[in-house]
Amino acid sequence: MSNLSSRPASAPDFLDSEDSAEPSPPAASAGTVGETETEFATENLEFAEAQLESYLLDRNSVSPDWRHYFDDLKVVDSGLTPEAMHTPFQSRSIYRRLVGQNSAAGSDANSSSSALWQERLEQLIRSYRVRGHVVAAIDPLNAERPRPAELDPGFYGFTEQQLEQQFSTEWSGGPDVRTLREMVEWLQTTYCRSIGVQYMHIDSLQVRKWLETRMEKTANRLRLSRSEQLRILERLSDAVVFEEFVQKKYVGAKSFSLEGAESLIPLLDIAIEHAGSQGIELMVLGMAHRGRLNVLANIMGKEPSKIFREFDDVDPELKMGRGDVKYHLGYSSDRMTSSGQNVHLTLCFNPSHLEFVNPVALGRLRAKQDRSRDVDRQKTCCILIHGDAAFAGEGVVQETLNLSELPGYQTGGTLHIIVNNQIGFTTSPSEARSCAYATDIARMLQIPIFHVNGEDPEAVAQVMHLAMDFRQRFQRDVVIDMYCFRRRGHNESDEPAFTQPTMYQVIRSRETVFNSFLDSLVSLNEVSREEGLDIVARRAQALEEELKEARREGFRYLEDTGGGVWQDFYGGLAVNADSPDTTLSAESLSGLMNTLTTPPADFTPHRKVEMVLSSRRKMGDGEQLFDWGGAELAALGSLVQSGIRLRFSGQDVRRGTFSHRHAALFDSKTGQMWLGLTDVASDPALVEVYNSPLSEVGVLGFEYGYSLDCPDGLVIWEAQFGDFVNVAQVIIDQFIASAEDKWKRFSGLVMLLPHGMEGAGPEHSSARLERFLAMAAEDNIQVCYPTTAAQYFHMLRRQALRRWKKPLVVMTPKSLLRSRDASSDISDLTAGGFQEVIGDSSVVAENVSRVLLCTGKIYYELVAKRAELERQDCAIVRLEQLYPFPAAALDELLSAFPESASLFWVQEEPRNLGAWGFLRMRFGERLLEKYPFRGISRPESASPATGSATSHRIEQQTILKQAFELE
Repeated sequence: MSNLSSRPASAPDFLDSEDSAEPSPPAASAGTVGETETEFATENLEFAEAQLESYLLDRNSVSPDWRHYFDDLKVVDSGLTPEAMHTPFQSRSIYRRLVGQNSAAGSDANSSSSALWQERLEQLIRSYRVRGHVVAAIDPLNAERPRPAELDPGFYGFTEQQLEQQFSTEWSGGPDVRTLREMVEWLQTTYCRSIGVQYMHIDSLQVRKWLETRMEKTANRLRLSRSEQLRILERLSDAVVFEEFVQKKYVGAKSFSLEGAESLIPLLDIAIEHAGSQGIELMVLGMAHRGRLNVLANIMGKEPSKIFREFDDVDPELKMGRGDVKYHLGYSSDRMTSSGQNVHLTLCFNPSHLEFVNPVALGRLRAKQDRSRDVDRQKTCCILIHGDAAFAGEGVVQETLNLSELPGYQTGGTLHIIVNNQIGFTTSPSEARSCAYATDIARMLQIPIFHVNGEDPEAVAQVMHLAMDFRQRFQRDVVIDMYCFRRRGHNESDEPAFTQPTMYQVIRSRETVFNSFLDSLVSLNEVSREEGLDIVARRAQALEEELKEARREGFRYLEDTGGGVWQDFYGGLAVNADSPDTTLSAESLSGLMNTLTTPPADFTPHRKVEMVLSSRRKMGDGEQLFDWGGAELAALGSLVQSGIRLRFSGQDVRRGTFSHRHAALFDSKTGQMWLGLTDVASDPALVEVYNSPLSEVGVLGFEYGYSLDCPDGLVIWEAQFGDFVNVAQVIIDQFIASAEDKWKRFSGLVMLLPHGMEGAGPEHSSARLERFLAMAAEDNIQVCYPTTAAQYFHMLRRQALRRWKKPLVVMTPKSLLRSRDASSDISDLTAGGFQEVIGDSSVVAENVSRVLLCTGKIYYELVAKRAELERQDCAIVRLEQLYPFPAAALDELLSAFPESASLFWVQEEPRNLGAWGFLRMRFGERLLEKYPFRGISRPESASPATGSATSHRIEQQTILKQAFELE
């Protein structure tokens, strides 16, 4: 062993000291500084250095204790100056050096000098750990990367003559003693070769040490066996040959080629194989269109004949008015890994909106975990494949990352793979982001980021093994940033040299990664060139056979018709919808509400909440009307009691935006939460009620994804105000409203959107009812606006109990939440069901001269105005379901009135908003092609509502006046 000082393994990392206390100096004895003082110096270095600098500037500027301490250390005699405190290599070592020089009587100068150089070496090593990624050879296009000065040994005062000097390295990976030259070469190989790692931002010493051990002991290299090398070569062949085949057979057709990034295929192959060895049984994948066809064919196992049939597009009758382009489609399959583990793979369908599939995929995985009781989240995994421009540019990425550590959304860690083409369409990184890496947003999490050269398959294999092991060990996300390039333009007909001429000069001169890897293996005598060419020939021949099959007369393209958890459920037209019994007996309601409102004996509710609980107990006993919150609690409680899973999330949903729900209660003394729904559930695990982060698109996407794998449950997302739902418009347009038409994917998701003109201003009035109605077609969604607590009760139960599954969009009330008029007697819950249209039993039909058709809150204002005017000749009919439009039920009600009765649609929204445009577009001037009708509303407006409460009241009264004006 060297006689150089080595850093004790137990010593704290002085460079990471976060001690913010202001300690007093240790007491020195007999003019020397012993072991206690040395430990003190290490643990309080930053503060001590500041004291030392002050002492050097003015001896009297520090406290007497520190002044005497530095006097004993003979600081002045050492020749140190304040300026010396700021030289690079001394900035964190001067104080320790001082202590070291005085730490033991009789120590010689050589020992002190060795300690100093050892410390400088440690700083060099840390610099490589922190900054080595900056110069790593990760770019296959070999773009020049400036080298930071702190990676140069000379920065710390080392000279050429010291390169052969030996140092202790027992605390790092490798031998206990190495020369400086060996150390630098080792650091270069570990941190600056084809892998660059960002991990020193992670606070946990345990996590950092785990990563350092895994990387430094192997110099961040994976020694592949010949069979592993051959497997990578075969997967590269699969990727390259597929792309070349498609380009030859379908010249100019859009395929969003993977060329230039073919290492994605062996990367995913390694991930799945490694997952199998870890006992993972199921993996959900999400990705955009770049390379999707290659992944479908070579990872997911979709028959290439089906893909070629989609290219040929010879079955138009199967796609009239529906379907999607081939590079948006999903797929599911089972794969047996080499370890004997069967892994079920699911690739999510995705629109062109790149990153928006991220929360959807995670929601699907969470649902699968909950269904399989994978509470430790060890048997499943999600892989999200991103583009560099999208990962840096789209805000849903940040929202998805933020979900990763939240209890309501955890999935055990996601593997993020960035296919880094170093370009976005025609936009260069310098135009697309304000940060160095596309992945910098991921540094918000305590996770490692591996940058890797995509043309070094062995490095790709190394980072994938590391990433999968990290994810399993710490159950956190992990990021692989695979640098590659896009050999063609954004699509196959695009010319990239228009905007990136020099970049594409380099790209066009490059071999495929398959050829370069084959050359490498041949040079190492691992594989013969003939073996490599034979792999290519066999794959090309296999694709020729698949193409023949696709063009064979009589070929039938059998689409996925659903199965698994969806085998008992269906979509399609509303005429085929089932109508389950949604009532509950009075006895059931009484027992249910009593349990739901009786917290544990040692639980102390807030005094106002206790009043709510008391009222709800009375509701269950029939002594008080059910208000909105009570009816909701009864509906949800009855469902979980019968074994139906409930997942309910959104901003502030546990209490409710308007303090109306109180699904979760909090002990006023201890803060402990009590969720009464778990007390009535047949299994407490069936109940999940979570306050979400301040996010719409990420959370709604997650809940939609969850609903895709939970047809037998009730999945609810609530907006804080309905107005905020437009933040998630992509999820609504591209997934919720159109998934059945595009992909034959059903969902029973419920969206609760507080809506109503109440003088609260433009951003707290409208859930944009008109937008949902504009995209309503082919019975794709349900749009309801219930007006009573009982209607809400039956609607929720119907949604959960139905086999016919469609997303349900609900305009929910605000002021009506506690209104007596909107409350319901217990008999309305024990009988009847959800009424899509509600007639007017308070008038005599043959005496009616005017019919006011409306929906939602304005009904109660019309009723009040009618009573004020004593207009019993006016009937008020409520549309509780706007879509699918209840034509038959409405026709039956309207036919009871005289033909001479005038018909008006009344809404509180502006004329260009609300439901009026929807009705006019569908029916013209005659409702149901029978009844002439006109509209009464606010005038058209670019904004949903006025910001003046007084103006609001005037406008509302104008509508009510017009509704009853004599003609």
